[in-house]
Amino acid sequence: MLLQNPPKLQDYLYDLPEELIAKFPLEKRDASRLLHFEQGHISHHQFSELPALLPSNSHLFFNDTKVIPARLLFKKPTGSTIEVFLLNPLAPSNLIQQSMESSSPVVWNCMIGNLKRWKEGEKLQGEIVLEGIQYTVQAVLINKANKSVQFSWTPADLSFASLVEACGEVPLPPYLNRKAIDSDKLRYQTVYSKMEGAVAAPTAGLHFTDKSIEKINKKGISINYLTLHVGAGTFRPIKHENVTEHPMHCEQMVFSKKNVQQLHEAKGNIVAVGTTSMRSMESLYWFGVKLLNKEKPDFFVEKLYPYQQHRDLPSKSKSFEAVLNHMQTNQLEQLVGSTEIFIFPGYSFKVCNGLITNFHQPGSTLMLLIAALTKRHWREIYQLAVEKRYRFLSYGDSSLLWHDKINFDENLSN
Repeated sequence: MLLQNPPKLQDYLYDLPEELIAKFPLEKRDASRLLHFEQGHISHHQFSELPALLPSNSHLFFNDTKVIPARLLFKKPTGSTIEVFLLNPLAPSNLIQQSMESSSPVVWNCMIGNLKRWKEGEKLQGEIVLEGIQYTVQAVLINKANKSVQFSWTPADLSFASLVEACGEVPLPPYLNRKAIDSDKLRYQTVYSKMEGAVAAPTAGLHFTDKSIEKINKKGISINYLTLHVGAGTFRPIKHENVTEHPMHCEQMVFSKKNVQQLHEAKGNIVAVGTTSMRSMESLYWFGVKLLNKEKPDFFVEKLYPYQQHRDLPSKSKSFEAVLNHMQTNQLEQLVGSTEIFIFPGYSFKVCNGLITNFHQPGSTLMLLIAALTKRHWREIYQLAVEKRYRFLSYGDSSLLWHDKINFDENLSN
Protein backbone atom coordinates (compact mmCIF):
# COMPACT_ATOMS: atom_id res chain seq x y z
CA MET A 1 0.00 0.00 0.00
CA LEU A 2 1.39 3.40 -1.02
CA LEU A 3 -0.31 5.37 1.77
CA GLN A 4 2.34 6.38 4.26
CA ASN A 5 0.34 9.22 5.84
CA PRO A 6 -3.37 8.68 5.21
CA PRO A 7 -5.57 11.78 5.33
CA LYS A 8 -7.03 12.78 8.68
CA LEU A 9 -10.68 13.69 8.91
CA GLN A 10 -10.07 16.81 11.00
CA ASP A 11 -8.07 18.34 8.14
CA TYR A 12 -11.12 18.37 5.84
CA LEU A 13 -13.69 20.02 8.06
CA TYR A 14 -15.03 23.56 7.70
CA ASP A 15 -17.84 25.58 9.27
CA LEU A 16 -21.03 25.40 7.22
CA PRO A 17 -23.72 27.75 8.53
CA GLU A 18 -27.13 26.07 8.58
CA GLU A 19 -28.72 28.97 6.69
CA LEU A 20 -26.48 28.31 3.66
CA ILE A 21 -27.93 24.82 3.14
CA ALA A 22 -30.42 25.18 0.29
CA LYS A 23 -33.65 23.53 1.43
CA PHE A 24 -35.43 24.15 -1.88
CA PRO A 25 -34.26 24.63 -5.48
CA LEU A 26 -34.33 27.97 -7.26
CA GLU A 27 -37.27 28.64 -9.54
CA LYS A 28 -35.06 28.31 -12.64
CA ARG A 29 -32.47 25.53 -12.84
CA ASP A 30 -29.73 27.59 -14.50
CA ALA A 31 -30.26 30.66 -12.27
CA SER A 32 -27.77 29.29 -9.76
CA ARG A 33 -24.38 30.83 -9.16
CA LEU A 34 -21.16 29.24 -10.42
CA LEU A 35 -17.75 29.43 -8.76
CA HIS A 36 -14.91 28.92 -11.25
CA PHE A 37 -11.51 27.66 -10.10
CA GLU A 38 -8.53 27.19 -12.39
CA GLN A 39 -4.80 27.33 -11.77
CA GLY A 40 -5.17 28.96 -8.37
CA HIS A 41 -7.58 31.64 -9.55
CA ILE A 42 -11.20 31.91 -8.34
CA SER A 43 -13.93 33.88 -10.11
CA HIS A 44 -17.69 34.16 -9.67
CA HIS A 45 -20.33 33.69 -12.35
CA GLN A 46 -23.89 32.63 -13.12
CA PHE A 47 -24.42 29.04 -14.22
CA SER A 48 -25.71 30.31 -17.57
CA GLU A 49 -22.12 31.44 -18.28
CA LEU A 50 -20.80 27.85 -18.16
CA PRO A 51 -20.48 27.37 -21.96
CA ALA A 52 -18.16 30.39 -22.17
CA LEU A 53 -15.96 28.99 -19.40
CA LEU A 54 -15.44 25.61 -21.05
CA PRO A 55 -12.57 25.23 -23.54
CA SER A 56 -13.91 24.04 -26.90
CA ASN A 57 -11.66 20.97 -26.71
CA SER A 58 -13.70 19.66 -23.79
CA HIS A 59 -15.70 16.47 -23.51
CA LEU A 60 -18.55 16.52 -20.97
CA PHE A 61 -19.70 13.28 -19.37
CA PHE A 62 -23.11 13.32 -17.68
CA ASN A 63 -24.65 10.69 -15.42
CA ASP A 64 -28.08 9.81 -16.85
CA THR A 65 -29.28 7.82 -13.83
CA LYS A 66 -32.88 8.48 -12.81
CA VAL A 67 -33.92 8.82 -9.18
CA ILE A 68 -36.63 6.39 -8.16
CA PRO A 69 -39.16 7.21 -5.40
CA ALA A 70 -37.35 4.72 -3.20
CA ARG A 71 -39.23 5.37 0.05
CA LEU A 72 -42.25 3.05 0.37
CA LEU A 73 -44.70 3.15 3.28
CA PHE A 74 -46.81 0.20 4.44
CA LYS A 75 -49.50 0.17 7.15
CA LYS A 76 -49.88 -2.81 9.46
CA PRO A 77 -53.39 -3.83 10.60
CA THR A 78 -52.37 -2.57 14.06
CA GLY A 79 -51.84 0.92 12.61
CA SER A 80 -48.02 0.89 12.76
CA THR A 81 -46.21 2.31 9.74
CA ILE A 82 -43.28 0.39 8.25
CA GLU A 83 -40.98 2.47 6.06
CA VAL A 84 -39.05 0.54 3.41
CA PHE A 85 -36.20 2.30 1.62
CA LEU A 86 -34.89 0.52 -1.48
CA LEU A 87 -31.10 0.12 -1.62
CA ASN A 88 -30.08 -2.52 -4.15
CA PRO A 89 -31.66 -5.56 -5.84
CA LEU A 90 -30.83 -9.11 -4.84
CA ALA A 91 -33.10 -11.37 -6.94
CA PRO A 92 -33.88 -12.54 -9.51
CA SER A 93 -31.02 -10.29 -10.65
CA ASN A 94 -28.64 -7.93 -8.86
CA LEU A 95 -28.66 -5.65 -11.91
CA ILE A 96 -30.68 -2.54 -11.13
CA GLN A 97 -32.01 -2.02 -14.64
CA GLN A 98 -33.27 -5.60 -14.94
CA SER A 99 -34.96 -5.43 -11.56
CA MET A 100 -36.67 -2.13 -12.40
CA GLU A 101 -37.99 -3.56 -15.68
CA SER A 102 -39.27 -6.78 -14.08
CA SER A 103 -43.01 -7.52 -13.91
CA SER A 104 -42.35 -10.54 -11.67
CA PRO A 105 -41.58 -10.51 -7.92
CA VAL A 106 -38.27 -8.91 -6.98
CA VAL A 107 -36.15 -8.98 -3.82
CA TRP A 108 -34.27 -5.90 -2.62
CA ASN A 109 -31.92 -5.12 0.23
CA CYS A 110 -33.58 -2.25 2.12
CA MET A 111 -33.31 0.12 5.02
CA ILE A 112 -36.36 -0.47 7.19
CA GLY A 113 -37.91 1.95 9.61
CA ASN A 114 -39.77 0.37 12.55
CA LEU A 115 -38.10 -2.98 11.77
CA LYS A 116 -38.80 -4.31 15.28
CA ARG A 117 -42.53 -4.33 14.46
CA TRP A 118 -42.13 -6.41 11.29
CA LYS A 119 -41.74 -10.14 11.73
CA GLU A 120 -39.77 -12.31 9.33
CA GLY A 121 -42.17 -13.85 6.81
CA GLU A 122 -44.93 -11.35 7.63
CA LYS A 123 -46.80 -9.90 4.64
CA LEU A 124 -47.67 -6.24 4.35
CA GLN A 125 -50.18 -5.10 1.78
CA GLY A 126 -51.38 -1.93 0.12
CA GLU A 127 -53.54 -0.80 -2.80
CA ILE A 128 -52.99 1.77 -5.50
CA VAL A 129 -55.18 2.79 -8.43
CA LEU A 130 -53.61 3.52 -11.81
CA GLU A 131 -55.68 4.51 -14.82
CA GLY A 132 -58.78 3.08 -13.20
CA ILE A 133 -57.16 -0.26 -12.35
CA GLN A 134 -56.63 -1.30 -8.74
CA TYR A 135 -53.30 -2.93 -7.95
CA THR A 136 -52.46 -4.85 -4.81
CA VAL A 137 -48.87 -4.47 -3.63
CA GLN A 138 -47.35 -6.96 -1.22
CA ALA A 139 -44.09 -6.78 0.73
CA VAL A 140 -42.66 -9.75 2.65
CA LEU A 141 -39.68 -9.56 5.00
CA ILE A 142 -37.58 -12.48 3.73
CA ASN A 143 -34.61 -12.09 6.03
CA LYS A 144 -34.57 -9.74 9.01
CA ALA A 145 -30.81 -9.93 9.50
CA ASN A 146 -29.88 -8.66 6.04
CA LYS A 147 -33.11 -6.67 5.60
CA SER A 148 -34.15 -8.36 2.36
CA VAL A 149 -37.72 -7.72 1.20
CA GLN A 150 -39.70 -9.40 -1.59
CA PHE A 151 -42.14 -7.23 -3.54
CA SER A 152 -44.98 -8.61 -5.67
CA TRP A 153 -48.09 -7.09 -7.19
CA THR A 154 -51.30 -8.06 -8.95
CA PRO A 155 -52.30 -7.75 -11.67
CA ALA A 156 -48.73 -8.31 -12.84
CA ASP A 157 -48.86 -6.11 -15.92
CA LEU A 158 -46.70 -3.32 -14.47
CA SER A 159 -42.94 -3.06 -14.24
CA PHE A 160 -41.45 -2.65 -10.78
CA ALA A 161 -40.33 0.83 -11.89
CA SER A 162 -43.93 1.83 -12.70
CA LEU A 163 -45.11 0.45 -9.39
CA VAL A 164 -42.49 2.36 -7.41
CA GLU A 165 -43.21 5.52 -9.39
CA ALA A 166 -46.89 5.25 -8.46
CA CYS A 167 -46.59 4.62 -4.74
CA GLY A 168 -43.11 5.72 -3.62
CA GLU A 169 -41.87 8.99 -2.17
CA VAL A 170 -38.88 11.02 -3.41
CA PRO A 171 -35.84 10.11 -1.23
CA LEU A 172 -34.60 13.58 -0.34
CA PRO A 173 -31.19 13.82 1.38
CA PRO A 174 -31.42 13.59 5.18
CA TYR A 175 -29.72 16.95 5.70
CA LEU A 176 -32.66 18.79 4.12
CA ASN A 177 -34.71 17.89 7.19
CA ARG A 178 -38.04 18.11 5.40
CA LYS A 179 -40.58 15.91 3.70
CA ALA A 180 -40.73 15.69 -0.07
CA ILE A 181 -43.35 17.80 -1.84
CA ASP A 182 -44.86 17.37 -5.29
CA SER A 183 -42.36 19.70 -6.99
CA ASP A 184 -39.45 17.52 -5.78
CA LYS A 185 -40.54 14.78 -8.18
CA LEU A 186 -39.48 17.04 -11.02
CA ARG A 187 -36.72 19.13 -9.48
CA TYR A 188 -34.79 16.33 -7.72
CA GLN A 189 -34.20 14.88 -11.17
CA THR A 190 -31.98 15.99 -14.04
CA VAL A 191 -33.62 16.94 -17.34
CA TYR A 192 -31.64 14.16 -19.03
CA SER A 193 -32.35 11.40 -16.50
CA LYS A 194 -33.13 8.12 -18.22
CA MET A 195 -31.88 4.95 -16.49
CA GLU A 196 -33.99 4.24 -13.39
CA GLY A 197 -32.24 3.07 -10.25
CA ALA A 198 -30.67 5.89 -8.20
CA VAL A 199 -31.83 6.68 -4.67
CA ALA A 200 -30.07 10.05 -4.71
CA ALA A 201 -29.72 12.54 -7.53
CA PRO A 202 -26.44 13.31 -9.31
CA THR A 203 -26.98 16.87 -8.14
CA ALA A 204 -24.38 18.61 -10.32
CA GLY A 205 -26.73 17.96 -13.22
CA LEU A 206 -29.73 19.66 -11.61
CA HIS A 207 -28.57 23.05 -12.96
CA PHE A 208 -28.68 22.01 -16.62
CA THR A 209 -31.56 22.75 -18.97
CA ASP A 210 -32.13 21.44 -22.48
CA LYS A 211 -31.19 24.91 -23.71
CA SER A 212 -27.88 25.03 -21.81
CA ILE A 213 -26.91 21.57 -23.09
CA GLU A 214 -27.74 22.66 -26.63
CA LYS A 215 -25.62 25.80 -26.20
CA ILE A 216 -22.66 23.71 -25.03
CA ASN A 217 -23.09 21.34 -27.96
CA LYS A 218 -23.17 24.22 -30.44
CA LYS A 219 -19.74 25.28 -29.21
CA GLY A 220 -18.44 21.96 -30.48
CA ILE A 221 -18.05 20.43 -27.04
CA SER A 222 -18.98 16.75 -27.05
CA ILE A 223 -21.86 15.59 -24.84
CA ASN A 224 -21.71 12.04 -23.48
CA TYR A 225 -23.86 10.02 -21.08
CA LEU A 226 -22.85 7.19 -18.77
CA THR A 227 -24.73 5.68 -15.82
CA LEU A 228 -23.89 5.35 -12.15
CA HIS A 229 -26.82 4.56 -9.88
CA VAL A 230 -26.20 6.76 -6.85
CA GLY A 231 -26.65 4.89 -3.58
CA ALA A 232 -27.74 6.05 -0.13
CA GLY A 233 -24.19 5.45 1.11
CA THR A 234 -23.16 8.74 -0.50
CA PHE A 235 -24.66 10.45 2.58
CA ARG A 236 -22.89 8.25 5.13
CA PRO A 237 -20.66 10.49 7.29
CA ILE A 238 -17.02 9.61 7.87
CA LYS A 239 -16.53 8.70 11.51
CA HIS A 240 -12.90 7.53 11.44
CA GLU A 241 -10.05 9.98 11.95
CA ASN A 242 -8.03 7.83 9.54
CA VAL A 243 -10.36 8.26 6.55
CA THR A 244 -9.14 5.08 4.84
CA GLU A 245 -11.04 3.10 7.49
CA HIS A 246 -14.35 4.51 6.28
CA PRO A 247 -16.57 1.69 4.87
CA MET A 248 -17.03 3.01 1.35
CA HIS A 249 -20.40 2.36 -0.32
CA CYS A 250 -20.63 0.34 -3.52
CA GLU A 251 -22.50 1.68 -6.55
CA GLN A 252 -23.46 0.10 -9.86
CA MET A 253 -22.19 1.56 -13.16
CA VAL A 254 -23.14 1.02 -16.78
CA PHE A 255 -20.92 1.99 -19.74
CA SER A 256 -21.92 1.56 -23.35
CA LYS A 257 -19.33 0.53 -25.93
CA LYS A 258 -19.71 4.01 -27.37
CA ASN A 259 -18.79 5.52 -23.97
CA VAL A 260 -15.55 3.57 -23.85
CA GLN A 261 -14.72 4.44 -27.46
CA GLN A 262 -15.32 8.13 -26.74
CA LEU A 263 -13.04 8.02 -23.72
CA HIS A 264 -10.40 6.12 -25.68
CA GLU A 265 -10.41 8.65 -28.50
CA ALA A 266 -10.97 11.85 -26.50
CA LYS A 267 -8.32 14.54 -26.78
CA GLY A 268 -8.31 17.66 -24.64
CA ASN A 269 -10.23 18.07 -21.40
CA ILE A 270 -12.49 15.40 -19.96
CA VAL A 271 -14.99 17.13 -17.70
CA ALA A 272 -17.14 15.13 -15.31
CA VAL A 273 -20.59 16.52 -14.62
CA GLY A 274 -20.74 15.49 -10.99
CA THR A 275 -18.64 13.41 -8.66
CA THR A 276 -20.56 10.30 -9.75
CA SER A 277 -19.40 10.68 -13.35
CA MET A 278 -15.85 11.32 -12.15
CA ARG A 279 -15.81 8.23 -9.92
CA SER A 280 -17.22 6.15 -12.78
CA MET A 281 -14.62 7.19 -15.34
CA GLU A 282 -11.72 6.85 -12.95
CA SER A 283 -13.05 3.38 -12.02
CA LEU A 284 -13.19 2.39 -15.67
CA TYR A 285 -9.49 3.25 -16.01
CA TRP A 286 -8.64 0.98 -13.08
CA PHE A 287 -10.68 -1.84 -14.60
CA GLY A 288 -8.46 -1.49 -17.67
CA VAL A 289 -5.42 -1.78 -15.38
CA LYS A 290 -6.84 -5.02 -13.95
CA LEU A 291 -7.34 -6.43 -17.43
CA LEU A 292 -3.80 -5.54 -18.49
CA ASN A 293 -2.47 -7.13 -15.30
CA LYS A 294 -4.51 -10.25 -16.10
CA GLU A 295 -6.35 -10.00 -12.80
CA LYS A 296 -9.82 -11.46 -12.32
CA PRO A 297 -11.86 -9.78 -15.09
CA ASP A 298 -14.81 -8.81 -12.86
CA PHE A 299 -15.63 -5.14 -13.21
CA PHE A 300 -15.33 -4.21 -9.56
CA VAL A 301 -13.00 -1.56 -8.16
CA GLU A 302 -12.20 -1.85 -4.46
CA LYS A 303 -12.00 1.38 -2.48
CA LEU A 304 -8.19 1.43 -2.10
CA TYR A 305 -7.17 -0.38 -5.28
CA PRO A 306 -5.66 2.81 -6.85
CA TYR A 307 -3.35 3.23 -3.86
CA GLN A 308 -1.74 -0.18 -4.16
CA GLN A 309 1.74 -0.63 -5.60
CA HIS A 310 1.24 -0.77 -9.37
CA ARG A 311 4.13 -1.18 -11.78
CA ASP A 312 4.19 0.75 -15.05
CA LEU A 313 0.66 2.15 -15.01
CA PRO A 314 -0.73 2.42 -18.54
CA SER A 315 -1.84 5.60 -20.24
CA LYS A 316 -5.52 6.43 -20.32
CA SER A 317 -5.66 5.37 -23.97
CA LYS A 318 -3.96 2.03 -23.29
CA SER A 319 -6.29 1.24 -20.40
CA PHE A 320 -9.44 1.99 -22.38
CA GLU A 321 -8.08 0.01 -25.32
CA ALA A 322 -7.86 -3.00 -22.99
CA VAL A 323 -11.49 -2.45 -21.94
CA LEU A 324 -12.59 -2.24 -25.58
CA ASN A 325 -10.72 -5.47 -26.38
CA HIS A 326 -12.41 -7.15 -23.41
CA MET A 327 -15.82 -6.04 -24.68
CA GLN A 328 -15.01 -7.19 -28.20
CA THR A 329 -13.79 -10.59 -27.04
CA ASN A 330 -16.87 -11.14 -24.90
CA GLN A 331 -19.27 -9.60 -27.43
CA LEU A 332 -20.46 -6.96 -24.98
CA GLU A 333 -22.33 -3.86 -26.11
CA GLN A 334 -22.42 -2.55 -22.57
CA LEU A 335 -20.31 -3.06 -19.49
CA VAL A 336 -21.95 -3.36 -16.06
CA GLY A 337 -19.78 -3.13 -12.98
CA SER A 338 -19.58 -1.68 -9.52
CA THR A 339 -17.20 0.57 -7.67
CA GLU A 340 -16.38 1.60 -4.15
CA ILE A 341 -13.44 3.73 -5.26
CA PHE A 342 -12.41 6.26 -2.62
CA ILE A 343 -10.82 9.39 -4.09
CA PHE A 344 -9.02 11.48 -1.48
CA PRO A 345 -5.87 13.66 -1.34
CA GLY A 346 -2.97 11.66 -2.71
CA TYR A 347 -5.05 10.20 -5.54
CA SER A 348 -3.55 10.59 -9.02
CA PHE A 349 -6.28 11.40 -11.55
CA LYS A 350 -6.02 9.27 -14.67
CA VAL A 351 -9.00 10.40 -16.75
CA CYS A 352 -10.70 13.62 -15.61
CA ASN A 353 -9.18 17.05 -15.31
CA GLY A 354 -12.37 19.08 -14.88
CA LEU A 355 -15.39 18.76 -12.61
CA ILE A 356 -18.76 20.48 -12.42
CA THR A 357 -20.16 19.94 -8.94
CA ASN A 358 -22.15 21.43 -6.07
CA PHE A 359 -20.69 22.34 -2.66
CA HIS A 360 -20.35 19.39 -0.30
CA GLN A 361 -20.66 18.63 3.39
CA PRO A 362 -17.65 19.10 5.69
CA GLY A 363 -15.66 15.91 6.19
CA SER A 364 -17.63 13.91 3.63
CA THR A 365 -16.18 11.51 1.06
CA LEU A 366 -17.13 14.03 -1.64
CA MET A 367 -15.33 16.83 0.19
CA LEU A 368 -12.21 14.67 0.13
CA LEU A 369 -12.63 14.14 -3.61
CA ILE A 370 -12.73 17.92 -4.10
CA ALA A 371 -9.56 18.27 -2.02
CA ALA A 372 -7.87 15.61 -4.15
CA LEU A 373 -8.71 17.56 -7.31
CA THR A 374 -7.95 21.09 -6.13
CA LYS A 375 -5.26 20.15 -3.59
CA ARG A 376 -4.51 22.80 -0.96
CA HIS A 377 -6.87 25.27 -2.66
CA TRP A 378 -10.01 23.48 -1.47
CA ARG A 379 -10.11 25.40 1.80
CA GLU A 380 -9.79 28.78 0.09
CA ILE A 381 -12.55 27.79 -2.34
CA TYR A 382 -14.93 26.76 0.41
CA GLN A 383 -14.13 29.66 2.73
CA LEU A 384 -14.81 32.09 -0.10
CA ALA A 385 -18.04 30.26 -1.01
CA VAL A 386 -19.23 30.68 2.60
CA GLU A 387 -18.20 34.36 2.68
CA LYS A 388 -19.95 35.03 -0.64
CA ARG A 389 -23.09 33.28 0.64
CA TYR A 390 -23.23 30.55 -1.97
CA ARG A 391 -26.02 28.02 -1.48
CA PHE A 392 -24.74 24.59 -0.41
CA LEU A 393 -25.50 20.89 -0.95
CA SER A 394 -28.01 19.16 -3.25
CA TYR A 395 -30.25 22.10 -4.14
CA GLY A 396 -27.41 24.61 -3.87
CA ASP A 397 -25.15 26.47 -6.27
CA SER A 398 -22.51 25.04 -8.60
CA SER A 399 -18.79 25.14 -9.26
CA LEU A 400 -16.45 24.41 -12.16
CA LEU A 401 -13.15 23.10 -10.81
CA TRP A 402 -10.03 22.28 -12.79
CA HIS A 403 -7.11 20.03 -12.02
CA ASP A 404 -3.72 21.66 -12.59
CA LYS A 405 -3.42 19.67 -15.83
CA ILE A 406 -6.11 21.75 -17.59
CA ASN A 407 -5.55 22.05 -21.33
CA PHE A 408 -6.83 25.43 -22.52
CA ASP A 409 -7.05 26.25 -26.19
CA GLU A 410 -7.39 29.41 -28.22
CA ASN A 411 -11.15 29.09 -28.41
CA LEU A 412 -11.77 29.66 -24.71
CA SER A 413 -13.98 32.69 -24.27
CA ASN A 414 -13.07 35.31 -21.69
